[in-house]
Amino acid sequence: MKEKIYLDNASTTNLSAEVLSAMMPVLTSTFGNASSIHSFGRDASVLVEEGRAKIAESINAKSNEIYFTSSGSEANSWAIIGIANANRDHGNHIITSKIEHPSVLQACKYLEDNGFEVTYLDVDGNGYINFAQLIRAIKPTTILISIMAANNELGTIQNLKAIAQTAHEKDIIFHTDAVQLYGNMEIDVTDLGIDAMTISAHKIYGPQGVGALYLSNKVKIEPIIFGGNQERNLRGGTINTAGIVGFAKATEIAMRDMKINNYKLRSLSEYFIAKLTDTVENIKINANVRQKLPHILSVSFVGVDGESLLMKLDMNGIAVSTGGACSSNSLSVSYIMTAIGLKNEDARSTVRFSLGKNNSFEEIDKAVSIIKKCVDELRAYSSTYGMKIRKRKGDKNV
Repeated sequence: MKEKIYLDNASTTNLSAEVLSAMMPVLTSTFGNASSIHSFGRDASVLVEEGRAKIAESINAKSNEIYFTSSGSEANSWAIIGIANANRDHGNHIITSKIEHPSVLQACKYLEDNGFEVTYLDVDGNGYINFAQLIRAIKPTTILISIMAANNELGTIQNLKAIAQTAHEKDIIFHTDAVQLYGNMEIDVTDLGIDAMTISAHKIYGPQGVGALYLSNKVKIEPIIFGGNQERNLRGGTINTAGIVGFAKATEIAMRDMKINNYKLRSLSEYFIAKLTDTVENIKINANVRQKLPHILSVSFVGVDGESLLMKLDMNGIAVSTGGACSSNSLSVSYIMTAIGLKNEDARSTVRFSLGKNNSFEEIDKAVSIIKKCVDELRAYSSTYGMKIRKRKGDKNV
């Protein structure tokens, strides 16, 4: 059987054995509905509240400021739409950036369709917002600024404290999507001045299907999911007790091992970049490698279609991702790559590699060797195919 190498950890991580061990007793024994008042429900509720407290502690928040959701996408949608609707009497203007996660951008589009105004900030070639543009964008009607903590394709880390200070000077609520940052760097919501923040379990070796929204007790929000009195009457739906226990355990491990994991990931990333640069010709590393999350690496392979490279790598046992999405009619260019100024052909040639704590230097060596082979084959095919097309068109220079 062909050895597989997983380099798509920014998409999802594998479930940690420690996390699974913590979840198993809940899945098999503590099966009660945490909202029920009988002993089975109370047993589950105790575990949920313990998990809530552990996650709150990890970001220096209060327990009653953590609201569990089914995912980071739900938490983002809830934060944007719920805060906007709850604070509409103060204004209808929202500021975000052009490189946010689709769950933020689509929530903003929904609000635009319902009477809100949204400003989308530009970013520079490394994915950083322009503070002068942010300040100019603020209006008397601005009620919310939502800027992601770390970008999912570039790894670029924004200056959250400066953004929060800018927002608070005008009494504006600041939300950040910290799904990629959480567990990889320390986040103190009190020190940074964050009013609302999205996090998710499956990016930190926890279970899929559970996320959370940190919401300061000072911030008003309306529910977007109805049907129950769960999460202090703000989010209906049966509570995912086992998922929350797993999330809390994953958080505990991430906080415990953060320094050693960061050291390993930075070492792996630096080794990968050096090896890839020395081995594969005509590539471009996107974003500032010194000022981003170490495990996310965006690479443009000049003259190579990124989707074709992804599929070829997959056939050779390497799992990566692209910013573009393949449909039956066309290959769309990643809006994030376009936002940082890449031309369409360079954006289409971009692949995201995202390392994890379980990757090894030996895997990097094997992966780079396979990447070179696949890139060389695709470039050779592209060159030959292009020559045939030019001959058919009667190009005398061929």
